[in-house]
Amino acid sequence: MIENDENINLEHSDSLTKVGGMYKEWFLDYASYVILERAVPDLMDGLKPVQRRILHSMFDLEDGRYNKVANVVGHTMQYHPHGDASISDAMVQVGQKELLIDMQGNWGNIYTGDKAAASRYIEARLSKFALEVVFNPKTTDWQLSYDGRKKEPIHLPVKFPLLLAQGAEGIAVGLSTKILPHNFNELINGSINYLKGRSFKLFPDFQTGGSIDIKNYNDGNRGGRVKVRALVEKYDKNIIIIKEIPYGTTTASLIESVIKASEKGKIKIKKIEDNTSSDVEVLVYLPSGSSMQKSIDSLYAFTQCEVSISPLCCIISDNKPQFIGVRDILKISTDNTKGLLKKELEIQLNELESQWHTISLERIFIENRIYRNIEEKITWDDVLSTIDNGLEPFKKNLKRNVTVDDIKKLTEIPIRKISKFDLNKVKEKLTNIEVNIEEVKNNLNHIVDYTIQYFTHLKKHYGKEKKRKTIIEEFDDLDKKKISIKNQKLYVNKEEGFIGTALKKNDFVSDCSDLDDVIVFTKDGIMKVVKVDSKVFIGKDILHVSLFNSESKQKIYNLIYTDGKKGTSFIKRFKVSGVIRDKDYNLTQGKELSKILYFSVNNINEADVVTVYLRKKPSLRKKDKFEQDFGDLIIKGRDSKGNIVTKDSIRKVSYKSRDSISKKDNEVKNIEVKDEQQVSNGSDETQTSLKF
Repeated sequence: MIENDENINLEHSDSLTKVGGMYKEWFLDYASYVILERAVPDLMDGLKPVQRRILHSMFDLEDGRYNKVANVVGHTMQYHPHGDASISDAMVQVGQKELLIDMQGNWGNIYTGDKAAASRYIEARLSKFALEVVFNPKTTDWQLSYDGRKKEPIHLPVKFPLLLAQGAEGIAVGLSTKILPHNFNELINGSINYLKGRSFKLFPDFQTGGSIDIKNYNDGNRGGRVKVRALVEKYDKNIIIIKEIPYGTTTASLIESVIKASEKGKIKIKKIEDNTSSDVEVLVYLPSGSSMQKSIDSLYAFTQCEVSISPLCCIISDNKPQFIGVRDILKISTDNTKGLLKKELEIQLNELESQWHTISLERIFIENRIYRNIEEKITWDDVLSTIDNGLEPFKKNLKRNVTVDDIKKLTEIPIRKISKFDLNKVKEKLTNIEVNIEEVKNNLNHIVDYTIQYFTHLKKHYGKEKKRKTIIEEFDDLDKKKISIKNQKLYVNKEEGFIGTALKKNDFVSDCSDLDDVIVFTKDGIMKVVKVDSKVFIGKDILHVSLFNSESKQKIYNLIYTDGKKGTSFIKRFKVSGVIRDKDYNLTQGKELSKILYFSVNNINEADVVTVYLRKKPSLRKKDKFEQDFGDLIIKGRDSKGNIVTKDSIRKVSYKSRDSISKKDNEVKNIEVKDEQQVSNGSDETQTSLKF
């Protein structure tokens, strides 16, 4: 450890770099590398660098036969500066998409999550679709590989929205991407509609099938969310079968989630079997007497039979990460396809015109016996000038100028070709080339129609087996509280102010689940909604406890309270709907020593009639009791102050009757207020009486 900085040799301090500065620069370089070269696909061809290099290597090795994957991996390492494991894993992922690679052997199972066999045991070759759509060396831009020994494509000339067909997922430094796969034919239809100026929509489609709710898809942008469900059906009397699973899950992870839900009491099952092979088949055995529909709902609510996916379309464009929607990706891909097709046509036109030019020169050279003029020429320059002079009268019929290279090629024509020259065959060949040239020119002049024909061709030849596997539908909202099994019991200690499932020595409230909410009212006018737990403190002198659910939200609460110690008494009726959990709501006006004199719960068509007893005073000239009908009040919010009952001191409020048919579950509390002598003695207790 160096204690004195003066002892450090600073002779070469100008060349030193602080660690902090190194970290800042190097980490930025690393982050850029991960984003651009590893995790995020490029918009132009929809591929990550490792995928692009794998496909390029397979094209290098392409001879129509299968190659060992280990051989492809080794060949790819000439272009990819990482280990063989990362290459083979990436190749298996591309192969499992069943679009670009024709596979042979055990390539794993997307349903069960089983891994592929070792790369030395499995084989692959490019699919016919890949050979037609992905490669064209003439339109490919090249760059040097990482070690400068090879050339690799900057982008592959992909003439199809490959990124949206395969999907992509990756985690970089500071950002991630999750582009969901879409249906092959729907992508082509979308491209055709775009080229025709029509609107189109795109929604995900998964190899694993299932169903999807796309109302919040948001075009695949940030903030969107989709719900995906397994295909769950009744198989037998007490057996449920799962035929398709949600995207991103496997039968192993799904079964594990079902077992965990069973252990937590969310769903009751006897056993579960996985019979998946080429198709998904998971059997869930239920106990006898179980509700089939409720069990299916529980599978959706508490297991991976329903998952929520948040798409995030992050791509590399112009060497920078960008966030765009799937429709914009399709539009850019379609425009790119149109540009590549135009480039191919221009190259084809140039080749045809060069071919026509070469054949026409040969015809003129042989038909007019220009080769005889060079027989006695001694120097090379004399030979070239003689041929050029012989061609001069015919140059006006050619489509471009005659170059020195053209003349040199004429001198290389073998004698056999001259002796077997057939003018009719040459004319026929030139005619065919001219027809092809006109056709190419017509396609260039109508490039949009040509692109539409190209997409139609792809759909006809490769889209027959690409039907949608995922059903689009709108899911019903599942109320987990209703579905959950009431496997616990709720208790209350009213005096001490505790509620919970662990208070078994106290008063029983009701059966419940750990997803339920509980609404509680206390004597000092506090209302609170809390989640079911083993033990929760609410506040002393609890008046009412019940589960807070859709049924309780329809209840009407009746309340009479005093505003402060000796203040005016108020009466009100209110409902409780939206609340914030664990927040104290004051049902009085919040003054110190305010308290509830009467509290009850009714159905919507019921109203209590109570008798209000006033304290006897010498100055009190009016009656010392009167009736109060809650049915005369308007139902307001819980924060309302209420109507004045009396400004005199109330001794007690007693329940008298109910205006309509009462229910056994309604609870009525009559609280007798202590007399003045008890107050003067310093007693804080209040005598209460409960009436049901």
